[in-house]
Amino acid sequence: MKAIILAGGRGKRLRPITDYVPKPLIPLNNIPILEWQIKYLKKFGVDEIIVCTGYKTEMIENYFRMKNSTGIKIRFSTEKTPLGTGGAIKQAADQIKDKSFFVINGDTVTNINLTKLAEIPNSIAAIELRTKFGIMETEGTKVTRFREKKEISNLWMNAGIYHLLKATVKDLPKKGDIEKTVFPDYAKKGKLNTVKFKNVKWYSVDSFKDMEECALEIDKIIK
Repeated sequence: MKAIILAGGRGKRLRPITDYVPKPLIPLNNIPILEWQIKYLKKFGVDEIIVCTGYKTEMIENYFRMKNSTGIKIRFSTEKTPLGTGGAIKQAADQIKDKSFFVINGDTVTNINLTKLAEIPNSIAAIELRTKFGIMETEGTKVTRFREKKEISNLWMNAGIYHLLKATVKDLPKKGDIEKTVFPDYAKKGKLNTVKFKNVKWYSVDSFKDMEECALEIDKIIK
């Protein structure tokens, strides 16, 4: 299998760090997010990765030219201007000849089983929606107990990991997000699938708090 990592964003919510370092190279326990993702993909048999870059491309390319001990072939697809997720995938997919491939957002850290996702074409990995805050349980006007963040049963969210058929690439926009173009269209036409994952570890590293929480768990998530 081949995989595309969407790593072209500016990571504005993590400024001022991202004024100097691109988000994919932000370290978690002294290892960049992007390197953690490559280890994760390798675990599921991915042997070649195309990294979509845009912001501070040279820093990302130079890092892996100097230090690529992953054993995986890494290529790059550079956006001269922002293309959106759909446009980035479309451009990068020119380098893929396989009939299908994985896509993962460049800030996603997880232990989702890609083997299960690979069984279903044109599929989105889904996890149960999680609250950002603690839960307060009540009976009438009385508070009965407090609970930490929890997953909300039967409400599913996009985990930022996809298994796409190569034939889908022709429908992607040259510029625009796959989540706002192809996915809604395919959903209406019954051409989009999902694989639901319960009780998995999943982080989207969008804030300093995300970095802190993910760093505490990442050695257990990606072994």
